[in-house]
Amino acid sequence: MRNGSQQGPRFRPKRPRLVVVGAGMAAARLLEEMQSVGGLEAWEVTLIGEEPSGAYNRILLSTLLEKGQKPETILLQTPEWYRQNGIRARLGRPAERIDRNQRLVFTAEGAFPYDRLVLSTGSQPILPPITGLVERGGGLRPGAFVFRSIQDCERILAAAPDVQRAVVIGGGLLGLEAAHGLLAHRMEVHLVHREGHLMEQQLDPTAGAILQGVLERKGLRIHLGAQSQAILGTEERVAAIRLADGSTLPADLVIVATGIRPNVALAQACGLPVRRGILVDDQLRSPGDPNVHALGECAEHAGRVYGLVAPAWEQAKVLADLLTSRNPEARYQGSRIATHLKVSGVHLTVMGKKDPSEPEEVVVQYSEPQAGIYKKLVLRENRLVGAIVLGDDSKGAELLGLFDLQIPLPPIPTLLFPSSSSSLAAAASDDRKVCFCHSVSQKAIRQAVESGCRTLRSLCERTRASTGCGSCKPEVEKLFREFLGAAPEEDPKAHYYVPGVPLAKSELVAEIRRRKLRSVSAVFRELAGGREDGASKPGIASLLKSLWKDQYEDERDARHINDRVHANVQKDNTYSVVPRIYGGIVTPSELRRIADVAERYRVPMVKITGGQRIDLLGVSRELLPAVWRDLGMPSGHAYTKAFRTCKTCVGSEFCRFGLGDSTALGIALEKRFQGLETPAKVKMAVSGCPRNCAEATTKDLGVVAIESGWQIYVGGAAGSRVRAADLLTTVSDPKDVVRIAGRFLAYYQANARYAERSYLFTERIGVKRLQALLVEDAEGEAQALDREIEAAVASYRDPWQEGKKPIEPRQFQSSTPLPLAEESR
Repeated sequence: MRNGSQQGPRFRPKRPRLVVVGAGMAAARLLEEMQSVGGLEAWEVTLIGEEPSGAYNRILLSTLLEKGQKPETILLQTPEWYRQNGIRARLGRPAERIDRNQRLVFTAEGAFPYDRLVLSTGSQPILPPITGLVERGGGLRPGAFVFRSIQDCERILAAAPDVQRAVVIGGGLLGLEAAHGLLAHRMEVHLVHREGHLMEQQLDPTAGAILQGVLERKGLRIHLGAQSQAILGTEERVAAIRLADGSTLPADLVIVATGIRPNVALAQACGLPVRRGILVDDQLRSPGDPNVHALGECAEHAGRVYGLVAPAWEQAKVLADLLTSRNPEARYQGSRIATHLKVSGVHLTVMGKKDPSEPEEVVVQYSEPQAGIYKKLVLRENRLVGAIVLGDDSKGAELLGLFDLQIPLPPIPTLLFPSSSSSLAAAASDDRKVCFCHSVSQKAIRQAVESGCRTLRSLCERTRASTGCGSCKPEVEKLFREFLGAAPEEDPKAHYYVPGVPLAKSELVAEIRRRKLRSVSAVFRELAGGREDGASKPGIASLLKSLWKDQYEDERDARHINDRVHANVQKDNTYSVVPRIYGGIVTPSELRRIADVAERYRVPMVKITGGQRIDLLGVSRELLPAVWRDLGMPSGHAYTKAFRTCKTCVGSEFCRFGLGDSTALGIALEKRFQGLETPAKVKMAVSGCPRNCAEATTKDLGVVAIESGWQIYVGGAAGSRVRAADLLTTVSDPKDVVRIAGRFLAYYQANARYAERSYLFTERIGVKRLQALLVEDAEGEAQALDREIEAAVASYRDPWQEGKKPIEPRQFQSSTPLPLAEESR
């Protein structure tokens, strides 16, 4: 039987099966709450998530857009965490339907049985009816984006270098964060909002006007009361948006941030009661099925849908209490709306009512428009029932505590202006919340210090304070210092190469060499007390490979999936294949093979990359060996932390302005350093004259031909951050270019932090010191660097040859579907 209708003992699972659909912040918090009391052990847990990354802190998405941080920096849970806690994580493929009669959840992988189902499907962006926004197939037109996920940020960042003017549609929190992130890329940014003031859901008109002034002084151009009517342009690109009054705004990129709506389609399709969200009772349980729960942005409780983090945390705690029997009487009673955050760098605290609604309610207000400060309190019977505090963070947390506890207020002036008291802790209630993202009280901070926390990192790890939006960090740090009564100890982890091994890079390298540790497991066994840390494995693997080369013992579970299958995983769990095209020069025969492969294996997209290569997108894992074989070209290493490509112009061979043979030099550099393992990805370029058509001065290592020879540049960037490279030296012979480039790569490989891009490394070391070390040989290290790079070059092996002889039997097999309960027993 496959439908679970037999009830005999041999078909009954040893543990009840919990399936969680949706791998966002609410689901992550539920699993952490269950894990904290050992409750996961009572269940067989399967997590199904549409995004391949798993759970991440969506509050911090703007840091990816603004600062170019790596997506890993905002992850809440890693694959290793799931494995350690016995959670079968099926990420990258969404749930497609639910059969409540048979208690099955279906994905493209197969059927997943459940005894209890939790829907945490979150929300999706609202797309307004703007002509030209959506293509016939249902996707956004090229040049138009939403701002809701890691993938959205990555697409925006990929487009940003070619953008001069951008338009953000929507003046709520997400729209302002997106606009702020774009401003960091030095483009002209317009924000179009149909309402009369910004953030009208949270702010009154006066606060909205003051915020507008602050943002306009930062360079944002704001258009209020403006209705976006159409996006203009060609099939390939955006050119402008047209407003309802007939005026147009030129734009190379458009971001739509006009709100969100709960994802209820899956629940609706299986017959669960739905209004705006999935209906739930005080046990977060569907009234239509006692075996189904919902929480987070998709859930509707007592007529309310919450789009904030704190209510999702409160819901997760209640549901965890019920599922683990920690508190069978737990009930969710709704949440008081309060938030403490930064909007485009401006502190904002909002809670309760914006305006009085009862005769006995009064308003106290203070503003300094030019300073960007606005404070408004709504009071009833000497208690705080609402507040807006903009631009001044000194009293935000205290007001949130008074609002949360509903206790009588101190004198009003002490609430509006910074206190002369030096002790924040002494003046406040021990029960007040300090971190609203994680519901951390002042008492929890004090108890953590009393229990032995002596560094800010250890305090935050224990309590979770300031690990959400981060806006409470200054107050957490101040309280920490007060309770500690002394200067905090320096956190040694700040200097670790990876968090799981308590050694700086130089110390780690020395111990690895001394003990001859050639595998990741050996490093953990010898240097970390046998405690393995999943987040540290890729960094250690990269280091070991660069140190030991052919003698490195490859343990594939220590590598990211990209490095295990030598291709870049995409959002739908297919892969991109980028063969090496030396210096951007391709032969007709190679082009024919690429075209034949694309047709033979029905590759969904063939794209010219910015690095003068060709990308075949949408290849399944099983087909990778066959695609590589038929291409007959080596790997372009477009999936890993390594030297990737060397972009060239046509140079003196064809160009009438060419001063040097840039193609020949570019090919020589690429052939020499192909596949070289580096702390972060490395890109090169060679331009045949100072017109710099290959954009060499924004590459990790760039070369420009001049009348007297070649200029060598290092530390450039043109991605999420734009940085002009520093001139390292000028040489006359192309062989010297190759030699100096090798020294730079060897020194970068040996001294950079894991994932530290060359532009950050160059800024940290300083170009003067690099010149002294690599060109002048001031410390006598040049010959050693030459030998090191020679050994690395000699150890090169094309990883695509593993397609002929896989390292492990299942290397190029997709995950097998989870069998039904009867089949697995």
